[in-house]
Amino acid sequence: MAKKNQEDRVIASNRKARHDYEILDTFEAGMVLTGTEVKSLREGKASLVDGFGQFYRGELYIENCYIPEYLNGSWTNHAARRRRKLLLHRQELLKIERKVSEAGLTIVPLSLYFKAGRAKLEIGIARGKREFDKRQTLREKQDNREAQRAMRERNRRSA
Repeated sequence: MAKKNQEDRVIASNRKARHDYEILDTFEAGMVLTGTEVKSLREGKASLVDGFGQFYRGELYIENCYIPEYLNGSWTNHAARRRRKLLLHRQELLKIERKVSEAGLTIVPLSLYFKAGRAKLEIGIARGKREFDKRQTLREKQDNREAQRAMRERNRRSA
């Protein structure tokens, strides 16, 4: 049981994407990886910050995601920022392609994790936020935190 919990863990998450973009829809995709990439991911090293999704010849690829080279790898090691194919059902690909063809929408990676021993990538269809939208979101979070804090204090006094 302990091994299963260790297998289903988040390797990398893209917190910056949730700050910079309004996430409209999310999908879970498999990834085509080489052996050294999987070993590097099992060490818990990756970065999704600069990554983005792009269609190429009818297939969806994730680009610019950083998976460092495996230190114990030999000449078969992988390039750290190579283009990686995402595995999705045809209907999901068509849905994503239709949505992304709209102006202002893009594909961003949100989190990378193992699920039942397989590397999965959560991607989101997103619209970029403007500066005032980012400030508004931060203000809403701060107001919610203050309200929660006030309710917690009130519950402590009444108990």
